Amino acid sequence: MHFHNMRTIFYIVQKEFLQVFRNRMMLPIIFVIPVVQLLILSYAVTFEIKNINLYIVDNDNTVSSRSLLEHFRSSPFYHITGQGANSKLGMEYIQKGKAHQMLVLLPGFEKNLVTGTPARVQVINDAINGSAAALMNAYTLSIIGDYNKNIISRIQPGASSPMNVRWSFWFNPELDYKTYMVPGILVLLVTIIGMFLAGMNVVREKEIGTIEQINVTPIKKYQFIAGKLIPFWIIALFELAVGLLAARLIFDIPLLGNIFLIFFIASVYLLVVMGIGLFLSTVTNTQQQSMFLAWFVLVIFILMSGLFTPVESMPQWARNLNVVNPIAYFIEMIRMVMLKGSGFQHISYKLGLLFIYGVAMLSLAVWRYRKTT
Repeated sequence: MHFHNMRTIFYIVQKEFLQVFRNRMMLPIIFVIPVVQLLILSYAVTFEIKNINLYIVDNDNTVSSRSLLEHFRSSPFYHITGQGANSKLGMEYIQKGKAHQMLVLLPGFEKNLVTGTPARVQVINDAINGSAAALMNAYTLSIIGDYNKNIISRIQPGASSPMNVRWSFWFNPELDYKTYMVPGILVLLVTIIGMFLAGMNVVREKEIGTIEQINVTPIKKYQFIAGKLIPFWIIALFELAVGLLAARLIFDIPLLGNIFLIFFIASVYLLVVMGIGLFLSTVTNTQQQSMFLAWFVLVIFILMSGLFTPVESMPQWARNLNVVNPIAYFIEMIRMVMLKGSGFQHISYKLGLLFIYGVAMLSLAVWRYRKTT
């Protein structure tokens, strides 16, 4: 009897795969969009500031002021967008968005340095984007700070800093933002396949009206659902494999941990998102409704997951809400395994929670499905 059940599920899975490959819209959604998404998002979504438009106002015009400004000219991060003796024009540049930052050197800059009086430098930032402004400010202050240190050590040779601080960054030594982003975007791809397509697929049967025919056949509800979900579970894991390959070949992302562990985490994670997708399909009647609802849920999950901003910097209530956010679990675990080389013991607690969540979500969805159809 058990074998007969398995065979029924196998036939449904076979039918589903045929349907997916026949559907002209499905194929690009499954195979093209994820790769394009990975390429575009990984390069575009970055908090690194590589091109700061700087407006310079040098009212001192001496060797010292030109020497400080040379530091900015020679930096690959700065693009000198304009220079003049009038800071009013610089403010106009900032207001029009032509400049991100203005540096003002007042008359007497060199004279003050020579006499040992503190010389003032004014830095004005366009802070419409707070995080970008903070970074730009940090870059600029560090250049001015280095210049300052050189002057102090020239004037008073013994006064150089008694402490020598050396930084070293673990797990992402080059501080490459892509190394941080790509694992998160891989999670996104798996989620879209799991939640959207699995949910839409069940609704599609409702929309076409074939669900009534299926309901009168001797197929049990759980067999039908398993047959519906397994193909997308397989496709999502295949997608992850393609994504990991791209991450390795295109972005040279390190994979320090065990690749099978990543697939194991993804398998458990898919139970959750498919459960959510299936649950949404039971409360909707058309693919459009299902997509809208899935997108609504997904956007909240993505923004709160720590994909773009660290979870640690969110307010406490948001962190508490993340208990029900599967994307937050998966992103944290995939980054740990890929970038830190964490093993099963390091993630077992989170994985256990995710598994319980998955079973609960699927059970709820199947129960809801049985009631509604």
